[in-house]
Amino acid sequence: MNILLIGSGGREHALCWKLMQSSLLAGDGDTLFASPGNPGMAEEGARCVPLDTADHGAVVQFCRDNKVEFVVIGPEAPLVDGLADSLRTANMAVFGPSADAAQLEGSKSFTKELCDRASIPTARYIRTSSLEQAWGALKQFDPPFVLKADGLAAGKGVIIAETREEAQEALAEMFDGKFGSAGAEVVIEEYLEGEEVSYFALTDGNDIVFLASAQDHKRVGGGDTGPNTGGMGAYSPAPVLTKSLENKVMDEIIRPTVTTMAAEGRPYSGVLFAGLMLTEKGPQLIEYNARFGDPECQAILSRMTSDLGELLHACATGSLGKTAPELAQDTVITVVLAANGYPGTPEKGGTISGLKDAENIHTGTKIFHAGTKRGDDGGLVANGGRVLNVTARGADIGAARDKAYAAIDAIHFPTGFCRRDIGHRALARENAAE
Repeated sequence: MNILLIGSGGREHALCWKLMQSSLLAGDGDTLFASPGNPGMAEEGARCVPLDTADHGAVVQFCRDNKVEFVVIGPEAPLVDGLADSLRTANMAVFGPSADAAQLEGSKSFTKELCDRASIPTARYIRTSSLEQAWGALKQFDPPFVLKADGLAAGKGVIIAETREEAQEALAEMFDGKFGSAGAEVVIEEYLEGEEVSYFALTDGNDIVFLASAQDHKRVGGGDTGPNTGGMGAYSPAPVLTKSLENKVMDEIIRPTVTTMAAEGRPYSGVLFAGLMLTEKGPQLIEYNARFGDPECQAILSRMTSDLGELLHACATGSLGKTAPELAQDTVITVVLAANGYPGTPEKGGTISGLKDAENIHTGTKIFHAGTKRGDDGGLVANGGRVLNVTARGADIGAARDKAYAAIDAIHFPTGFCRRDIGHRALARENAAE
């Protein structure tokens, strides 16, 4: 069949790479379109096409003209904007939730109120819609303060303020437009002590299957210092999430969410990405995302041994109960190479070379493009904040990490940088167990 993949980042390159191995694209003439795609996706064999995903009619017409039967939506913005709804109305199979269901990511307050209704463990919170109200709400919390822009903010809308004065200043910036319309409302939360972990499940709105665990590194600097980013690296699986904890998360957080959403008339279909805090009281939900994590997706899909296309299509067609994901027990780590200036204003145009040589140093190494383009001379240049995702698979976290950094050292990208401690939590656990 013909498939359209929406997106252009490292997550979408990983989806493209794995979809190209699917039986869904095994027939003569079967085509994977990617919009807008990136140079790495083109190298995988995808046909990159420029579509305005905000113009739903144009996307639907493209699918009709090119006999597209299945659409996979990678980023959150088109989901919240309702692209999946428009495509389903045109009788196309779509991987990704409806606009109503995508509010799990589109609105922090929506998710917190759902947790109230479904008795899902999460941090105490107050929803605020003005600076005056937010300053008043601060008096009901102790530092550090967790401040969240209610809407989509590209993974950067959460601020941890250590003092009341810092919190007041941050709130003033948020309500003054620091995160645009995403900050028109702000959720103030109780700070949770514990270790963060990511939990990924697939659901067709009825059946649910656990996919994988992962841990990412949000801070830009080594030792988890500096401002939050979209993610500087990740690894999967996360050893801290034991089998018993996996089951507890499914029973107390994931299943109640899917059941409640369906009962309230907004069934959730797609990947459900739960950011969790493992506290002394047990796992608590920090937030939901309505799409695969980036860069967690790159690590998870590199472990997958089953057919990704069949899995995603089963979610889209309500037949997930007939299939289940299979993943290798190996560890995969992804390290982000970012452009200087990120997460502020990244330096674009920096030349990049040596990727093939880097991939060939060790087996099980794959480099995903996240923010690249072809220059005037056909060479590869940086075109975003997070530029490359260097991904490596090994028998354990140490082996995977060594492979990833060996590949990084072989890449020529003078205007880029990376963290050198990705995987430090899992590595510390591994060393302690020896």
